[in-house]
Amino acid sequence: MVAEVKRRSPSKGDLAPGLVPGRLARAFARGGACCLSVLTDGAFFGGSPEDLAGARAATDLPVLRKDFTVAESDVCDARLMGADAVLLIVAALDDRELRELHALAADLGLAALVEAHDEGEAERGLAAGASLIGVNQRDLESFEVDPARAERVAGVLPPGVVRVAESGVQGPQDAARLAEAGYDAVLVGEALVLAADPEGAVRSLRVPRRRPARRDATARVAGGTGWSQPCS
Repeated sequence: MVAEVKRRSPSKGDLAPGLVPGRLARAFARGGACCLSVLTDGAFFGGSPEDLAGARAATDLPVLRKDFTVAESDVCDARLMGADAVLLIVAALDDRELRELHALAADLGLAALVEAHDEGEAERGLAAGASLIGVNQRDLESFEVDPARAERVAGVLPPGVVRVAESGVQGPQDAARLAEAGYDAVLVGEALVLAADPEGAVRSLRVPRRRPARRDATARVAGGTGWSQPCS
C-alpha cells in the first residue's frame, strides 16, 4: 500500500490544501502503509519539497518524490530532498531519456517507479530496464478513470516486475480487484486525504496478495529502499 500526501489535483482542484504532511504520514504509517508518495509539484498539485521533508522526518517509510521528472537535475534534486524513489512517466519521455534517467536513478541509489498508461508504454518502460511499473488508470488528457486499464496492461508485464496500480482506488473492493489482477500494491491519494480517518482508510485498503512476494524482483530494484518490496 503506497499512501500519498496530496493537496490538490488538476481534475478535482483543492483536496486538502491545509494538510500537515508529517501528521498525515504518521497516520498512514499507523494504518500499515509500506511506502509514501509525496507530491512536490506546486503548479498543478500544490506540493513542495517541504512537504516531502515533513513526511520524511515523521516516519521511517521510504518516500517517492511524485513530480514531473524530465531532466537529470530532477533526479538529483530528488536525491538531495531525501527521496528514495522518483517517478518516470513514460508518456513524458522519449526512449533515450527514459533509459538515461532510469540509469541515473539507479546510480544515485534511487528506485524508479516507471508509470505507464497502456500496453505500449509498459513495454517501453520494460525496454528501458524497469523492474517497478506503475499503471495509471487515469487518462492524461480527459482525466477519466478506466477501472479496466490496469487489468489490461497487467497482461504484458512479465514475472519479476513489481506492479503498482495508480488512480481510481476508492475502497477495499478496488484494492481486492487489483490484487486479483496481479498487482503488488496500490497507490492511493485522493481517497486517503479526504478520509475523516486516514489511518483507518489505509488499513481498509490493505488486502492479501494473490501471489507470493518475489524476492528476486526486490533484489533487482535499485537502492534497497523498500520501494522494491511488494506490499498490499
